[in-house]
Amino acid sequence: MAKDQSNDDSSDIGIAEKLAIAGGLVSTPVIGWSLYTLKTTGCGLPPGPAGSIGALEGVSYLVVVGIVAWSLYTKSKTGSGLPNGPFGLLGAVEGLSYLSLLAIIVVFGLQFVQQGSIPGPLPSDQCFG
Repeated sequence: MAKDQSNDDSSDIGIAEKLAIAGGLVSTPVIGWSLYTLKTTGCGLPPGPAGSIGALEGVSYLVVVGIVAWSLYTKSKTGSGLPNGPFGLLGAVEGLSYLSLLAIIVVFGLQFVQQGSIPGPLPSDQCFG
């Protein structure tokens, strides 16, 4: 009976790992695009059709923060970060998420120093008016 429960737990972890891998592989390039756009134009990504690009941008930031939070939680409980996952992809996504977080801090900091503020979560008229 205990063996069946451990199998259920591992399948849940497998799903979470797969979601984190897929989310991280999509989110980190979107954040790179967003940060490049912010640095070069002073604005985030355009909303896109029906707000889809802006929504993807916002969700990408949340995914990266979630992966970093999961990693820090795992590190505090086990003493090591997330497992490598299949083909080392989860470990790679974890590292890319930390690099993305560092890039976010740097670019937002530069934006704040140069412009006096960072753009809000909603598109402004000065960017896309």
